[in-house]
Amino acid sequence: MILLSFLFIPILTALLLLFIKNNQLAQRTALVFSVLTLFVAIGMLCNKVVDFNAVWLPNLNSRFILHADGLSKILILLTAISFPAILIATAKNDFKQRNIFLSLLLFTQAGLMGVFLAGDALLFYFFWELALIPVYFLCSIWGGEKRITITFKFFIYTFLGSLFMLVGILFLNAHTADHSFLIQSFMSANLSAGQQITAFALFFIAFAIKMPLFPLHTWQPDAYEQSPTAVTMVLSAVMVKMGLYGVIRWLAPLFPAAFMAHTHVVVVLSIIGILYASFIAIRQDDLKRLIAYSSIAHIGLMNAALFTHTQIATQGALIQLFSHGINVLGLWMVADIIEQQTGTRSMQQMGGLAKKQPVLAILLVGFALANMALPLTNSFVGEFLMFTGLFQFNPWMAAFAGVSVVLAAIYTLNMVQKVAYGEVSEKINTMQGPNKGAQAVLIILLMIVLVTGVFPQPLFTLTADTLQQLFVK
Repeated sequence: MILLSFLFIPILTALLLLFIKNNQLAQRTALVFSVLTLFVAIGMLCNKVVDFNAVWLPNLNSRFILHADGLSKILILLTAISFPAILIATAKNDFKQRNIFLSLLLFTQAGLMGVFLAGDALLFYFFWELALIPVYFLCSIWGGEKRITITFKFFIYTFLGSLFMLVGILFLNAHTADHSFLIQSFMSANLSAGQQITAFALFFIAFAIKMPLFPLHTWQPDAYEQSPTAVTMVLSAVMVKMGLYGVIRWLAPLFPAAFMAHTHVVVVLSIIGILYASFIAIRQDDLKRLIAYSSIAHIGLMNAALFTHTQIATQGALIQLFSHGINVLGLWMVADIIEQQTGTRSMQQMGGLAKKQPVLAILLVGFALANMALPLTNSFVGEFLMFTGLFQFNPWMAAFAGVSVVLAAIYTLNMVQKVAYGEVSEKINTMQGPNKGAQAVLIILLMIVLVTGVFPQPLFTLTADTLQQLFVK
């Protein structure tokens, strides 16, 4: 039943919020139950979890199966940390119809939890859509000036990706011996080489759009810029992990031959995306767009590591799924505080944050150093393992990908210099600093960055069973 609580708590809370018109009460209700979800997630890590298995759609031979291995647990934990952190950090932001906004946000959380737990392909698709649909409304109603155009672009990309995946699911179902949607049945499906490549392509397009992978990335920077920052945090910290999760959970186990046949192509595309996004980030003046392109580069590196199909690179990617989420969440929170209090995202209009708000500047520098994968931060562990695996796979590809380390240092330090140092700008001079809740959340996130950077063994232990499933036959 513990796995069901990850669905029931956010869904029931989301439904309850629809009837709470008082903004403060709605905010407190959403926060209390999101914290409860976090406690359940922490309890899950400390106890053995039993799978949940029940009849769902008997006429379609589909079952309601929830399964939590190390991969699921690490992403459930990231999701459970992210939502209360986001709610606290954006509590002072002005949203019309706050109760509906929070309700849609929690429906998204339920969808994400379901994606990371589903053991049935049709159930996986159901939660995939449940996670995406509320985001369309959140962006189109509460987004920026260009929200309608950007949301439509986001809708087209993700709708086509979902459609390809649904076709792939039905295609595989038709080739299973028992015509079920269980992942075990899909693994034993009788596919020819050509059929496996077809099914691989259908799933891969959906996952590549969600990451997003070059050249299917163009929806992301615009969506991040125009979305309310709370939604941007969810998209960047958690939702992009759906694509990487899909590669690990579904793509590699279901289509091993097609997966290995396309490793070089996908790794090359990932490296192109890493370099492209890094160079674009260097040229950015908009703080949100810089973080958005930085995220594309980091996701590209994780995808490249996964497609090397080396154990050490995959281990690095599993750890980085969690680390990147924490780091980018911290960066978005600092960016949101600055934007809310200065009314600008232009780094040219910033400067002097260290003199005006030294605590916030220290927090910004801390997350910036983690974004660069500095030793003793959480990202260093994952990136070191991923680059080691890339070198084992192909030294030349590792060398090209390694350029991104220098580029990340350039755009990250450039951001820190423009925002934190120099003379106090007129915009920064108006800042009052973060509220106590947001500051506490940022400090906790930075502690996670440092603790998991110095002592990453719990993350290794947590993901050991997933590695064993992938590489020990």
